[in-house]
Amino acid sequence: CPLQINFFWNLGFLLGVAIMLQIVTGIFLALHYTSDLNSAYYQIFFLIREVYYGRCLRYFHSAGASFVFLFLFLHLGRAIFYGSYFYSSSTWFSGILLLFFLMAIAFMGYVLPFGQMSFWGATVITNLLSPFPSLVEWICGGYCVHCPTLKRFFLFHFIFPFLLCGFLFLHLFYLHFLSSNNPLRNSTNNKIPFFPFIFLKDFFGLILILCLYFLQTHFHVSSLSHPDNALEASALLTPLHIVPEWYFLCQYAMLKAVPNKNAGFIVLLTSIFALFYFGEIRNLTTFCLLNNNSFSISKSYFFLLVLTFLWIGAQF
Repeated sequence: CPLQINFFWNLGFLLGVAIMLQIVTGIFLALHYTSDLNSAYYQIFFLIREVYYGRCLRYFHSAGASFVFLFLFLHLGRAIFYGSYFYSSSTWFSGILLLFFLMAIAFMGYVLPFGQMSFWGATVITNLLSPFPSLVEWICGGYCVHCPTLKRFFLFHFIFPFLLCGFLFLHLFYLHFLSSNNPLRNSTNNKIPFFPFIFLKDFFGLILILCLYFLQTHFHVSSLSHPDNALEASALLTPLHIVPEWYFLCQYAMLKAVPNKNAGFIVLLTSIFALFYFGEIRNLTTFCLLNNNSFSISKSYFFLLVLTFLWIGAQF
């Protein structure tokens, strides 16, 4: 590995650990979950109250989604700040595909407890596809969020993480094919062995996130969830404010800011697919002319993305 890399390069490992923890805890949760409209909500509370250590298992998984996206955003921000997309476009593209998978998995997982926010959040997102009625009927199993929707979301939420693991190994393959980037933009000289130097940093990060997990699980049990999601879903009672999890605030704010539903959906997709633009930068003639100032351009993209994300999300 390059000698100059710092702790920001350990975020990918921490993200991988968080994803693996989600998969393991999700498998155990699936043993107790029932994807039926009338019993899904009560099955969650049965797990929390009656199953031995079921409360820890449930909140370990629900809080773990926030940790996954925290490490994901930090990992993505580091890649943009240091221009990793310019060094290896294949690694960048596979990473963006991982981002899409994680967003889809997180959304479908948020629907499964079938609380108020789960139901109305699913209603908002599925209604975005209303210009394509056949697509809505295929995804929801009808014209609204109902029992078939819950069954399909549970199925995809269970299967997609295993597909994500395939893209994860592809991401690691492209990464190790060219080695990691570094702050000095020089990956060919001054290499050090992974063990013990990088391994010790990864191990320290692993201990740190396990401490954060247990602090969140035992002392701030449901602080990352909206209180309305503790209520059973009701199609006759709309919440005053339909608020998603914090990692989707930016996307929901875009939908809220654009008056037209179809235009808001296009803006939402564009904001995500725009990340593919970074992988093509190295092929642009204009960027080649500015190659000497590529680091300053990367920092400009980074601060623009972060300020846009924070500002738009704060407006929700």
